[in-house]
Amino acid sequence: MTPESAEVQQVRKAIDDLIQTATSYDVEVLDRIYHDRLHVVMIDNDHNLNTADKAAFKGLFASKRDAGDPPMNTWAKYHSIDVNEDTAHVLLSRKNDLSGVDMDLTLSIDLIFEDDRWQVTREVIFLRPDGT
Repeated sequence: MTPESAEVQQVRKAIDDLIQTATSYDVEVLDRIYHDRLHVVMIDNDHNLNTADKAAFKGLFASKRDAGDPPMNTWAKYHSIDVNEDTAHVLLSRKNDLSGVDMDLTLSIDLIFEDDRWQVTREVIFLRPDGT
């Protein structure tokens, strides 16, 4: 296996940090990881499309934190990390119950390096029931 470049390692760390903060509902840190122009698109198993901006998506995590929900699963499998100067794309699989049901997620995440850090600008999330 070829060692990862420093840039790929930095992007992987940014996504690892995102997973840790999102699964523990640390909305203040999410504010720093999510770009102000964040756009989230979720497609569920019934082909329903939901979108969210930064405030709405952070609100989802805040509501789970405020409800006292236990931390979510942090499992992740990286499929690819591509870095091109100040932009990056990550494709990964996750397992969690963000929607209230155990789900397998495939995520396509775009990032930009701005203000001396990698920030998530877009997440496209494909949901399907766990185990299907």
